[in-house]
Amino acid sequence: MKVFGVEVSGITDDTRSVCAGSLFVAIKGANFDGEAAAADMLGRGAAAVLTQRDLGLGEQQILVPNVRLAYAQAASEFYGRPADKLKLIAVTGTNGKTTVATLIKGILEGNGHKCGFIGTTGYDTGDGMREIPGGLTTPKQDELYRLFAEMAENRLPYCVMEASSQALEQFRIAGISFEIGVFTNLTQDHLDWHGTMENYYQAKKRLFSMCKAALICIDDDWGKRLSRELAEESLPVKTYSIGEVADYYAVNIKTFSDCVSFWLSDESAQKTYPVRFNMPGAFNVANSIAAIAATAMLSERGLDADNAVAALENCKGVRGRCEVIYSGEFTVITDYAHTSDALEKILTCIRSFAQARIICLFGAAGERDSDKRPLMGKIAAKYADYLVITSDNPRFENPQSIIDNVVAGIGIAVPYSAFVKREEAIAFALSEAREGDIILLAGKGHETTQVIGALEEPFDERKIVQEIVRGGVSK
Repeated sequence: MKVFGVEVSGITDDTRSVCAGSLFVAIKGANFDGEAAAADMLGRGAAAVLTQRDLGLGEQQILVPNVRLAYAQAASEFYGRPADKLKLIAVTGTNGKTTVATLIKGILEGNGHKCGFIGTTGYDTGDGMREIPGGLTTPKQDELYRLFAEMAENRLPYCVMEASSQALEQFRIAGISFEIGVFTNLTQDHLDWHGTMENYYQAKKRLFSMCKAALICIDDDWGKRLSRELAEESLPVKTYSIGEVADYYAVNIKTFSDCVSFWLSDESAQKTYPVRFNMPGAFNVANSIAAIAATAMLSERGLDADNAVAALENCKGVRGRCEVIYSGEFTVITDYAHTSDALEKILTCIRSFAQARIICLFGAAGERDSDKRPLMGKIAAKYADYLVITSDNPRFENPQSIIDNVVAGIGIAVPYSAFVKREEAIAFALSEAREGDIILLAGKGHETTQVIGALEEPFDERKIVQEIVRGGVSK
């Protein structure tokens, strides 16, 4: 097939995937220089090189102003513009993306509409959930459009996906038209990449230049600003909130250990709906409102708020999001919380139903925003009774240095222990648990690996907990 006038057999920026006829995308990244490898890729059989800098490769190079944008355009053309055949909904924000996207999928399918999925927990192109190669929330351009093509081939009318700030900044989803873009919130994260919160915000905002309509949570100042700016740019905007009046907002919120209930007010329809959702925590009130409102905004047959509310009640919890993985003398919950805001939300949720102590086990990722580490320590100390600080994907960074950064933020007299090896930390937390205690394992959630150095080692907290419990927890 011809892309940019060149007959190619595939498109990739990964030197390991280059074969005869490939279009090699030469990207100069932080860890690997694709431009330096371009000539070697031609020697390996690549048909041409896509580049934004003249590499002296003559007719075998395709010069473009923005190589990442051209990568998305080339992948779209190679797979036959599959995104044009789907009705796409995108969810962005710091926290809640996975839950909101999963619930939108559940509501659509509960109303008889097949829906694809792309997000942190994997992808579904019509044949069930699978893991995304490389573990990215939003896959790279070639993989993303391959997934769209599978959905189109399987005749899925809808796809809901998470849009990460890095993906938006790297033009992985450039040129796509979304029916609706959902913004959940913005709290400190990824500043190792973006540098400032303003840059982080602008990366998120980029999504809405590709959307026909926006659904914005106005429970933080960033959401309020975004809704105002998008309205000034004449994009149709709906708002939602759990704390103030919006187009969709909650009243009479009640939280329980296994669910939330509330009344949803739909201002445009001048109606209220009783809602029950089978996950605990006030933050899941916001997540469920987002899912109901987003599907109702599609204005398709059978997708009004009444049917969305009914379908939501049948939605199951999301893997790795306030998920109970052991219940006995004590309870063990795993959650993906890996920012101070997410930790605060999950810990206040657990505090609302905890009958005894909360033991919080967590760490901070290596080679990521280091400024958030003491903030995580401060929040955990505020809401938990005992802290177990450990590793969470240290990568090439010294795990003990990361732990020291976290400990520096504790600031108050709360007992804690620290273990570099996360498995040892889990064993210790289980041994410390008393009757009625709740252990929160924060940071890994759905993940089943631990990244240490260049190695991605198997690490499934569910299996580790079960093995320790079966072997007998030593006191």
